[in-house]
Amino acid sequence: MTEPGTADNSGTAPASQPPQEVSAYSWYVLGILVLVYILNFVDRQILSILANDIKRDLSLTDADLGFLYGTAFAVFYSLFGIPLGRLADSWHRVRLMSFGLAVWSVMTAVSGLSKSGAQLTVARIGVGVGEATASPAAYSLISDYFPQRLRATALAIYSSGLFLGGGLSLFIGGHILEAWNAAYPGGGPLGLVGWQAAFMAVGLPGLLLALVVMTLREPVRGAIDGLITPGSPQPFKGFAAELLNVIPPFTLIGAARRGPSALALNLLAAAVIATIAYGLSLVLGRSTLQQWVFLGVGIYAVYSWATALRAHDLPTFRLIWGTPAFLCTTLGYGMVAFVSYASSYWGAPYAERVFGIAKADLGLTIGGTGALAGFLGVIIGGRIADALFARGPAGRLYVTLFGLLAPIAPLVGAYTTESFTAFVIYSFIAHIMSSSALGGAAATSQLLVLPRMRGTATATFFLATTLVGLALGPFMAGYVSATSGDDLATGVLSTLVTVPIGIVLLMVAIKSVPAAQSSLESRARAAGEAI
Repeated sequence: MTEPGTADNSGTAPASQPPQEVSAYSWYVLGILVLVYILNFVDRQILSILANDIKRDLSLTDADLGFLYGTAFAVFYSLFGIPLGRLADSWHRVRLMSFGLAVWSVMTAVSGLSKSGAQLTVARIGVGVGEATASPAAYSLISDYFPQRLRATALAIYSSGLFLGGGLSLFIGGHILEAWNAAYPGGGPLGLVGWQAAFMAVGLPGLLLALVVMTLREPVRGAIDGLITPGSPQPFKGFAAELLNVIPPFTLIGAARRGPSALALNLLAAAVIATIAYGLSLVLGRSTLQQWVFLGVGIYAVYSWATALRAHDLPTFRLIWGTPAFLCTTLGYGMVAFVSYASSYWGAPYAERVFGIAKADLGLTIGGTGALAGFLGVIIGGRIADALFARGPAGRLYVTLFGLLAPIAPLVGAYTTESFTAFVIYSFIAHIMSSSALGGAAATSQLLVLPRMRGTATATFFLATTLVGLALGPFMAGYVSATSGDDLATGVLSTLVTVPIGIVLLMVAIKSVPAAQSSLESRARAAGEAI
C-alpha cells in the first residue's frame, strides 16, 4: 500500500482522484526542502561577508567581486538549470536533488583552496552547476505535495530558505573568519586564512544533508491536480540530448541535427552576441570583458535551448516562450531580483567600510535582521498572494508589483544615512518589501504550464533571477562603485534604474495572465499536446 500522492514500487499511480488534504508528511518534506534551500544560500551568500578580505588577499576590484558573486555563478546556474529542469520533469527528483546538493557542497569547500580570482571563479562555476538541481526539483515536488490553493504559501515557505540562508551565511561566515584569524594570525593548517576556512566550514555539512534528502518519497507527478503524468522511460537520453542544445560548443551539434538553416541561424546568433559582448567591453573597459563573455555565453545557450525546444517540444515552447504572460511574469520578477540581489550582497561590505563594524557584529545585525525580514516578507507575501489568487488568476502578481515599488524609499534611506542603526532599520524594511514578491511570481509561473512542464518552467523562471537579476545587479553595483571611487552607495542605488522596466512588465502580466490560464489546455492541444 502507498499513501495518496506517493509512488509505489511499480511506478503506477495509486489513485485517479487528486488528493486535496495536505498530510503531515507533505509538511515534513517541505521542511527538509527548506533546509536544503537554507544551505543553498549559505553556500552562495557567504561571499558577501568575506568580500573585503577576498578583495584584499586576491587583489580584486568591486567589479570583480560583483562578477564572482553574480555572473560567474549565475550563468552556469542558469545554463545547467535548463537540462536539469528537464531531467526534473522526467526522472526521480529526490535523487537529482541529493546529487546536486553533494556537488555544490564539495565545490563550496573547494572555494576555500582558491589562491587567485581565476581559481575562485572555477569553484563558483561548480557551485552554480550543483545548485541548479535544487529549485527545479523542489518546485516540482512542492507542486505535487500541495494543492493549488496552498501552492503559493508552500513555495513561499520554501523560498524563506533563501533569506534564512542569506542571513545565516553572514553570521556563520563572520564568526568563523574572525575566530580563525584570531587563532591563526599568519594562516592556519595548509596555510588557510579565515575566509578560506569559512568556505570549507559551510560546504562540508551539505554531504550529510544529502543523505537525509535521499530518504524522501517521490510523489506521483501531477496526481494532486488530477493530471497524472508518467516519467520518461529514458530520462537520461533526453537529458543528454538537452545538453547538446544548451552547452556550448555542443550546441552546434544540436543545431546541425535540426538542419542547415538551424545551424546557420545558431552561428549568426553566436556572432551577434559575441560582437555585442566585445563592444560592451570596449565601451565599459577591457577589465569588464570577462563579465560580458560569461553573460554572452549564457544568452547564447538560452537562445540555443529555446530554438531546440521549439523544434522538439512545441507545446512546452508555446506555453513558456510563446506566452507573454509567462515571460512578463518572470522578467518582471527579474527586475525585483536585480535590485534585491545587489543590495543583499553589498550590504555587509558597505557597512564594514562605511561604519567600521566588525564582521561578527555584522553577521548578527545585518545577517540576523536580513534573515528575519526575508522570512517575514516571503511568508506574508505568499499568504496575501494566495488570498488575492482567490479573486482572480492574476491576483498574486499585485504582491510582486508591491515588492518592486515598496523597497525604493527605504533603500534610498539606507544608502544615504550616516547612522548604522538607521541603515539596519531601513535595510530591514526594504528586505521585507522585496522578499514579499517571490511567492506570487513563482506560483503564477507554475499556473501557466502543465504538470509535466513544471521543472522546465521553473528553470526558465530562474533565468530571470539569474541572468537578469543575479548576473547583472551585483555586477552593476560593483562596476559603478569601482568607477566612482569605491562608492558602494552610488553603486547600489544605481540599480533602481530597472524599476520602470519592471512596472511595465508586471502590468502587462497582470492583464494577460487570466486569458493565458483559461486557455492553457486548448493552447497545449493546438500545439500537439495529448491531454
